Amino acid sequence: MFLLGFCLGLAVGIGFWIWQQMQLNLYLRRAIKPLNSHSAKVALPLLPRLRQEIGMLKQQRQNWQRSLDTYKELLDFAPLGYLQVDEENQLLWCNQQARSILYLERWQPGQVRLLLELVRSYELDQLIEQTRDLQKPQVREWVFHPSCENAAAMSIMKSLALRASSLPLDQGQVGVFLENRQPLLDMNQIRDRSFSDLAHELRTPLTSIRLVAETLQNRLEPPLNRWVNRLMQEVDRLINLVQSWLELTQMEINPTMQLHPEAVEVRSLVASVWETLEPLAQRLHLTLTYSGAENLWMKADRSRIYQVFLNLLDNSIKYSPPGATVRVEAKILSAENNRQSKIGLQYLEINIIDSGVGFAEVDLPHVFERFYRGDKARYRSPVEENSSTTAVVGSGLGLAIVRQIVLAHGGTIKAMNHPQTGGAWIQLQIPEIVTNSSSQDYS
Repeated sequence: MFLLGFCLGLAVGIGFWIWQQMQLNLYLRRAIKPLNSHSAKVALPLLPRLRQEIGMLKQQRQNWQRSLDTYKELLDFAPLGYLQVDEENQLLWCNQQARSILYLERWQPGQVRLLLELVRSYELDQLIEQTRDLQKPQVREWVFHPSCENAAAMSIMKSLALRASSLPLDQGQVGVFLENRQPLLDMNQIRDRSFSDLAHELRTPLTSIRLVAETLQNRLEPPLNRWVNRLMQEVDRLINLVQSWLELTQMEINPTMQLHPEAVEVRSLVASVWETLEPLAQRLHLTLTYSGAENLWMKADRSRIYQVFLNLLDNSIKYSPPGATVRVEAKILSAENNRQSKIGLQYLEINIIDSGVGFAEVDLPHVFERFYRGDKARYRSPVEENSSTTAVVGSGLGLAIVRQIVLAHGGTIKAMNHPQTGGAWIQLQIPEIVTNSSSQDYS
């Protein structure tokens, strides 16, 4: 009886062990099936196949790790800073350039710390959150003011102009590329200062040359005096260029300038400017049309805003075909019509439209840059017939000065091509509109 019970128990145990082996084999087959699509073709026993798959996974992991180390090494020596944070804004890794830009002295490779503890930059933190929320790459520029626990080191630290480009990653992580633009800005300031000093030095000899040319002009008879006339034109062009450069440099150093705001009536201002340019307009039989309110006032520096319209209307005359019309349209924009306006503040929009060839599409983003010259086919100077003098080409600084004056008044300016005339379309928006009753306070 005892022997029969023993045999029965042994049979049950062996059966259970065989059943477990079968279940284990079935589980292992299911586990290794997605690892390698061609594993079913390999005629190997189960355990050797499992060892082979594990070895292949280890090799893949090593390859990925080597690739990751290579990318980190490349990023570490890249000229741009790079940092990566997780979904909780903890700094996972950053390269050497980012540590230098953001003064990350307290962070060591392998540490995981909250970024805000290491870098006190609201702009950077906001950029990361915006990138994570929108799941789109973002770009932002700001001035970074570094902080440090060492009071002595704070005195030698200077603010940096940074540009950051961020992109969303998997699992809520965000990567940020940092560009230190401060050396470029410093170089531009040194260049502007050098050119400004040079322009100051050029004014005196140019004035002397002009005086000599005036003396020769009165003593020479035709046709010899035409060479002196041409010399006078070129000297005047150089004097205007030097003066424009000094003026633009001063505006960029001090954007607000020394403005003397007063109430300026728009229609009378445009009429006054056109009267100054009328001799040029008559040569091409050009006319001016104005549309807008009859009694429209704005608070602005009269001489500066006069310079804006003088430059813009002069350009319209130069580029308009004979017999054409230059249009000036003025209207008031409320806060609902203008996204850039502050609550309760009205903007004056002025459109200057000509019928010339317009701007080339590639030139539109650059027309307000200094010394930028667009398509040469667009230029045509209205010189007199049978004149022996050459046309005086613009200095390339006029529109740059216009832009600085408009910005100093808190406004905006934009260059476009008008869909109806096909000519140039300059749109200005100036705040600080005043009513007729309050205009007496400024005039």
